Amino acid sequence: MEIRMLRYFLVVAEQQNIAKAAQTLHITPPTLSRQIKSLEESLGSDLFIRESRQLELTESGLFLKKRAEDILELNDKTEKEFNDSKQELLSGHISIGCVEADNSDTLALMLEEFVAEHPQVTFSIFSGTSDDIVDRLDKGLLDLALLLEPISTEKYHKLILPREEKWGLMVSTQSYLASKNSIQIEELPGIPLLCSPREEIQEMITSWDALQNKKLNIVGTYNLIFNVFSLVENRVGSALTIEGAMANRDTSSVKFLPIVPEITTHCVLVWRKNTLLTPSVNQFVEKFIQAFQA
Repeated sequence: MEIRMLRYFLVVAEQQNIAKAAQTLHITPPTLSRQIKSLEESLGSDLFIRESRQLELTESGLFLKKRAEDILELNDKTEKEFNDSKQELLSGHISIGCVEADNSDTLALMLEEFVAEHPQVTFSIFSGTSDDIVDRLDKGLLDLALLLEPISTEKYHKLILPREEKWGLMVSTQSYLASKNSIQIEELPGIPLLCSPREEIQEMITSWDALQNKKLNIVGTYNLIFNVFSLVENRVGSALTIEGAMANRDTSSVKFLPIVPEITTHCVLVWRKNTLLTPSVNQFVEKFIQAFQA
């Protein structure tokens, strides 16, 4: 439900007539009728009784009217407070989930700049698996999240970050593979592998053309890369990962081999749809959009 749709609904409820409401909203009656019908379909319930010239609210319509009035009041109040505070010091708290990736540094740099610009803003970063982060985001425990594609983002607004994440193999320096500077994708089926258990990642790997109809030797799965450093070092298996996940770690006993032909994905900044962001979170999102949106 968009704020715009709620405003349309309230005007129709007040005017009790599509034509009058459309005139007030400066749109055509057919357009307004389609918008109201779309709202009813998305909610799975009729909002108006259409048996007379005047539209009457159903029980569902009465319920939505009260909720819509509350939501719009809060929205208008928040926008006013945000605009009023532009001339003042921005304050508040931002909770962010972040996967292990090269773009984690991008997030850190943006936070560093933002806090320098708004010293009264505080933040917390939750690092974990994509599943853990998405769960906390859905529960409202996080405001934003930096996730690695492929990931389902239908429920979220998303901003694709431009820096690509390169896929490859983390191998032991004691392995025969360490003499290589890259790994051909056709070689993967013959190597004991450690990889993410995420369904999206598994599907991505099996969709690579060179691996069609070939079975990978997956000896184990992992959620966070630091859990498998010792397993890789001791040659239990080589880990399929992105290069950025190994950043800022002791890599003296392991080596990253990029996959050839090169395979890359992106990180995305996401936040929940139909959720009112606090002024500090909204300003931080705007900073990202201004920096990276084409």
